[in-house]
Amino acid sequence: MSLSILFVQILTGLAYGMLYFMIAAGLTIILGVMNVVNLAHGTFFLIGAYVAYTLVSKHLGFWLALILSVGVTAILGLVIERLLIHRVYGKELEQVLLTFGLTFMLSDAAKWIWGTDIQTIPVPRVLDFSISVGSVDFPAYRLFIVAVGGALAVILWLLENRTRIGAIIRAGVDDRAMVTALGINVGAVFTGVFAFGAALAGLGGVLGGPLIGVYTGLDGDILVTSLIVVTVGGLGSWKGPFVGALLIGLMDTLGKVWFPSFSMLVIFLLMVVILLIRPRGLFGREVAP
Repeated sequence: MSLSILFVQILTGLAYGMLYFMIAAGLTIILGVMNVVNLAHGTFFLIGAYVAYTLVSKHLGFWLALILSVGVTAILGLVIERLLIHRVYGKELEQVLLTFGLTFMLSDAAKWIWGTDIQTIPVPRVLDFSISVGSVDFPAYRLFIVAVGGALAVILWLLENRTRIGAIIRAGVDDRAMVTALGINVGAVFTGVFAFGAALAGLGGVLGGPLIGVYTGLDGDILVTSLIVVTVGGLGSWKGPFVGALLIGLMDTLGKVWFPSFSMLVIFLLMVVILLIRPRGLFGREVAP
């Protein structure tokens, strides 16, 4: 393999890793702050992609479709948290059953609305070109995804370390009872965190549409990968899913090139090794009960 092809494969792995980061960041924040096992999180990724596909098909334009789709998934997350999730706080089994059921309901609704054919969101015209990397052309859209993922990591760092809401979230992860005793409206924080996590998943779905397509079953595929990312990176902050997503994205892409029959096995082996060395993941923190 030439250096150009290796570099292109690394860039491809980074692009996929950033998509995994967008969905895993929301998943780990919801799990770390709210202690909610949300198995419906992949559905937000799917709904975001399908809504964007519909809006683009109506000639609304990619960028407006992106904004509206992220807004729709945030509102959907807010409604689900207010109507359903808040009833099962502290009840792990009920959370699993509820979100598992939601996954089936929303997936069937998506199948009924959009059908079972694989759909693709067109790459926005301004990014529909390739850049020469040695002897290989690389799509500029994938570099755009890497840039968005990097910018998102910076925004989450600023949010966590430079804002009051970030301090409340960090305190909530470490000692939820203390946050409640300080008079902070924990219910409102939880609702905001859940809607924000859903919006991140929707963002990943829209940006992933031109790269991996949109199809029924995508929610399950992306959920499994994001759970592996969260397990490897650890709960409670953006750093864990960021590093975990980069590792999984690179190993998945390079594994399919070098070990096409064992690429998933390599990923699971990495997860097992990290769990043996660091049971809470690379950057995992102890979550308040």
